[in-house]
Amino acid sequence: MSTYVVGDIQGCYKPLRKLLKRVGFKRSQDQLWCVGDLVNRGPRSLDTLRYLQDLGDSCRVVLGNHDLHFIAKHEGCAPLKGRHTLKHLLNAPDAQALSDWLRQQPLAYFDCIDTEEGLQNFLMLHAGVAPQWSLQKTLELAAEVEIALQGKQYRAFLKHMYGDRPRRWHDGLEGLDRLRVITNVLTRIRFCDDIGNLQLSAKEGLALAPHGYKPWFMYEKISPKAHLLFGHWAALEGHTGKPRVHALDTGFVWGRELTALRLEDGRRFAYSKK
Repeated sequence: MSTYVVGDIQGCYKPLRKLLKRVGFKRSQDQLWCVGDLVNRGPRSLDTLRYLQDLGDSCRVVLGNHDLHFIAKHEGCAPLKGRHTLKHLLNAPDAQALSDWLRQQPLAYFDCIDTEEGLQNFLMLHAGVAPQWSLQKTLELAAEVEIALQGKQYRAFLKHMYGDRPRRWHDGLEGLDRLRVITNVLTRIRFCDDIGNLQLSAKEGLALAPHGYKPWFMYEKISPKAHLLFGHWAALEGHTGKPRVHALDTGFVWGRELTALRLEDGRRFAYSKK
């Protein structure tokens, strides 16, 4: 059995299938992990979600900001402004079923894999973690959002998840502010400072970090205990400079590559239009 972790698909269904064919993915024996942003920007978000849902237990996904936005749009909870390519998905006869399926997915996924170097822990999330968070803390806080998203009052969460404030995590946060910060860290973080203030508008690479800020993975404390798998940041082009922190979004939707990492041996595979 092999475990393949795929970067941001963003509705690029055909490239996903071609990449999986290239690596020899077999749903009967292999696992596919997806780092989030399954939909939007690409042309076939509907087919992508249908395929991943149909994989059943052979697929593990975490939610990204675009996935949450689809759920909010479907439920009438998203701001009216903003562009998206979700019309076909939103109008599909199974849109409700797909939205409900996504609402059941986690924001962080942890597992232990038997690799060539022995048993290794892996934590998958869409964007990153706050400097103060341990592995256990990350899983506990992700679970708070998952409970809100799956509960009876999930629309209240969806309506209030948008926004950049509060700017950083602290243990005293409560209610919707608390859930918003957790969500922003797990699905939107790129740059932060050493106490966790988020700089959510900057999307460039490492050389263009805003003054006083660094990539979140320069502060994280989890990688000695678990490999970190994330997407969201195409400008990194798959590089973090840290051997146990793996960037999987290599910007296919921007004309570059769709990447898969095989956890058992650390080998990377890529598909591009070139």
